[in-house]
Amino acid sequence: MFDLAALEAELAGSIFAGKLHFSCVTASTNSDALVAARAAGPHGSVYLADEQLAGRGRGDHAWHSAPGEGLYVSVLLRPHLPAARLPLLPLAAGLAAADAVRSASGLAIDLRWPNDLLLGARKAGGILVEAKSEASAVAFAVVGIGINVHQSGFDPALATLATSLDEEAGRPISRQALLVFLLKSLERETLALLHPAAEKTIPLRVQQASTWVSGRRVQVHGPQACTGVTAGLDEHGFLLVRTANGVVTVTTGGIRAAEIG
Repeated sequence: MFDLAALEAELAGSIFAGKLHFSCVTASTNSDALVAARAAGPHGSVYLADEQLAGRGRGDHAWHSAPGEGLYVSVLLRPHLPAARLPLLPLAAGLAAADAVRSASGLAIDLRWPNDLLLGARKAGGILVEAKSEASAVAFAVVGIGINVHQSGFDPALATLATSLDEEAGRPISRQALLVFLLKSLERETLALLHPAAEKTIPLRVQQASTWVSGRRVQVHGPQACTGVTAGLDEHGFLLVRTANGVVTVTTGGIRAAEIG
């Protein structure tokens, strides 16, 4: 279980102070945060659970959320952000999650565009951003992050084999410490999004933190299905893929390593 009093003390002075909402069990922390967003919930509200019964990832994929084994958290943000920069938010969240994992465990996360957190070839977490824009500005955004921490068994039928921080580190990793690092990193990255140079710096930082966004042969799944070699990110955070028919700017969907041959 989480020590909520200690969490509040650690987060004093941050945008999250006094805004922690913990549930032993919930359907989905993202759903909880969306309900709050539509009811004028404040910027920096955090929705945290020990277990999710209907956790979900991007594309309505189910996210297995075993009790007490992972970090399941969603943050309600109301950034003063142009809607054109919204695609950068999942990338900024990925940078925050990678920094938090490194700080809590010493492990290096590989970011697979647009929302997967990998340790080597195995998936350790994911990000789901759900947002609403009004008059070309972001009205609110819910950033949901799930990270496998203590899990030791995974479904072998998963599209990407899974792992956990404990398995990769060879020791127990504190969910509480991971959460504190994550929220503090997310606050920093949210502020970085507001900087005039964000459209250059965030794609560049993701490219430096990822083995997937440049020089990797991939298959793109979704409405822009294609196969090619990744060629970086544009200023909106969209993935560029060089195919036999030219460069495709992938705005939605996911990627996997392309089979050779």
